[in-house]
Amino acid sequence: MKILVAVKRVIDYKTNIRIKADQTGVETANVKMSMNPFDEIAVEEAICLKEKNIASEIVVVSIGTIASQETLRTALAMGADRGILIQTDEFIQPLASAKIFLAIAKQENPDLIILGKQAIDSDNNQTGQMLAGLLGWPQGTFASKLEIVDKSAIVTREVEGGLETLSLKLPAVITTDLRLNEPRYISLPNIVQAKRKIITTIPIADLNVDIQSRLTILKVAAPEKRQAGIKVKSVAELVDKLRNEARVLP
Repeated sequence: MKILVAVKRVIDYKTNIRIKADQTGVETANVKMSMNPFDEIAVEEAICLKEKNIASEIVVVSIGTIASQETLRTALAMGADRGILIQTDEFIQPLASAKIFLAIAKQENPDLIILGKQAIDSDNNQTGQMLAGLLGWPQGTFASKLEIVDKSAIVTREVEGGLETLSLKLPAVITTDLRLNEPRYISLPNIVQAKRKIITTIPIADLNVDIQSRLTILKVAAPEKRQAGIKVKSVAELVDKLRNEARVLP
């Protein structure tokens, strides 16, 4: 079984976000970048399947500038076999990403594609679903547990009423949730070994994919600062404020 995993280079989740002066986006210059946390979970799950002798090859794919090679190297150090960088300086929206992964899927013919359920820079939660639609493959989103049985993927996902279990005939598309696994620590020997693994760079123009933007960002602004709370002297005063100021109670 060949597994294709999508990874994205994003601002590290521990970094304080700064809005650009013209409010067109967030500052990415001189900011720590790392692999999208949900994608890290996707890589870990693929590696777990390989360790169980279910998967034979793991190919990680990233879309972005040459700096995204660093993200691919991280995935290779975790245990992926080879990487593919779709090189572009353009901002790629979810539909365009899905079309790019579609083109790579046609080249690689994977049995399973795993993506993080969303990227923490935009939180769109769209690419996996769009990719499954373009491929015509079954999809299991927000997976909290994944098992491969014969030629099917058994996916457990959290829904509003509890847990839902799906049986998907392979090939299929899976998107990962936080509870699926805990990504492993990368050892120094694995980092050194990852430098010897192959990363193939493909200019985005070679794929002949329509990456035209369908969405326009009008304005990016920081959320309003939360106002300081107050102390009340009694339950009656609390109820009064909830009714007349917060409008929470009827």
